[in-house]
Amino acid sequence: MIGLVVVLSVYYVMSPVSETAVTYEDAEVVSSEDGEEWVFEDEVDVSTESSPEDLINVLRMEVQDERSALKEQLTSKVASADFSAAEKDEAYEAVEELNRLESKEKLIETMIRAMGYEDALVRTDEERVLITVKSVDHEHSKEAANELVQLGRREMGENTFVSVMFEPAE
Repeated sequence: MIGLVVVLSVYYVMSPVSETAVTYEDAEVVSSEDGEEWVFEDEVDVSTESSPEDLINVLRMEVQDERSALKEQLTSKVASADFSAAEKDEAYEAVEELNRLESKEKLIETMIRAMGYEDALVRTDEERVLITVKSVDHEHSKEAANELVQLGRREMGENTFVSVMFEPAE
């Protein structure tokens, strides 16, 4: 749970700005010789709005980026002549385990969408499964959360700790 809080905190601090509106009133625009434009003004009004629907997509992209980097590292280890056969086999097995894990997560996401939720993201962190669900019509009840927890345990293993977070859809 603490990990989820940390991830979400980092997301809100580091999140890219979805919509940025900059207005210039009585600004002096100067063009340089290389084509760049510079705006000189004492007051610039900048407003930012971040959409909550981007949370699942941003988290999904972060997980994909991390896993892609790990897979690339492991694949280069397998292809390298600098490692022993045992180390290469271990790296190959790690890549295969990542592929199996991704398949299970995508299966759970599909099952959650089939339950009527708008979108879902399933992430696995060691022995924990983090499920983020975007819902329009569903109440954020204990029963709905319990149903998702049971789904996660059924697919990932009974001893797995499953955490569910609901995100409102627009």
